[in-house]
Amino acid sequence: MIAAFTFLFGIVIGSFLNVCIHRLPRGESVVVPRSHCPNCHTPIAAYDNIPLLSFLLLGGKCRHCQVRISPIYFFVELATGLLFLLSFFLYGPSLEFLRLAVFGSLLIVLTMTDWQERILPDRINFPGMALGLLFAVLIPIGDGTGLWLARLVSMGSLPIAMISLLDGLLGALAGGGLLFLLGELYFRLRHREGMGFGDVKMMSMVGCFLGPKLTLLTILLGSFGGAVIGLLLMLAFRKGSDYELPFGTFLGIAAFFASLWGWPILNWYGGFFP
Repeated sequence: MIAAFTFLFGIVIGSFLNVCIHRLPRGESVVVPRSHCPNCHTPIAAYDNIPLLSFLLLGGKCRHCQVRISPIYFFVELATGLLFLLSFFLYGPSLEFLRLAVFGSLLIVLTMTDWQERILPDRINFPGMALGLLFAVLIPIGDGTGLWLARLVSMGSLPIAMISLLDGLLGALAGGGLLFLLGELYFRLRHREGMGFGDVKMMSMVGCFLGPKLTLLTILLGSFGGAVIGLLLMLAFRKGSDYELPFGTFLGIAAFFASLWGWPILNWYGGFFP
């Protein structure tokens, strides 16, 4: 029963995430005006705005102008419902559940806005950084880098919450700093921008949630995924080397993957170097 409620709550949140995905890149408010058809601008009635169900009942079309609605709306709601359900199964009703659900929701918005508009909104990145650091204080990240640094400067007796906060700050520095340096290197070698500054801010946000080690793993996984997909696009659709790949989309997927399976991957890799 609780699991079903969690899924239903997740798809409601997913409906709001759709509003964010559609409006934030355009600089619009996510509160007003009411949800409306992007084609005929007719306000959507409450009975036509039921997550998942309304899309299916209307056949994926606007009731008034009959223009087809993008299935992305449906899949974002479904993905968010599954995110909340997965978070509940992993952690139950806890702060860990809330952290994963919030982090995943932020990543869904960033992944989709970058995929559709090549934009990573500051109105997601900056509040995300604050939330990541807040969760770091409430739930230890357990990265270990913050503890190492605290001991290095003779502050090893800091409270666990402060050590975890340090992990989050170091994660933000590692993620944003590394992408900034890579972007500068690419610009100097190719004399054109290889990534936007939104990617830098996004990885700082990811670092606040994950700490430096999982953030660096995220960049590695995202870069690998982006390189593979980019190569396939070049071969299959004859895309040129100047094709603008939505790197933030791959980083978002990699960040969620790292949040779930990052430590087993790092421990497996560390087993090769006893």
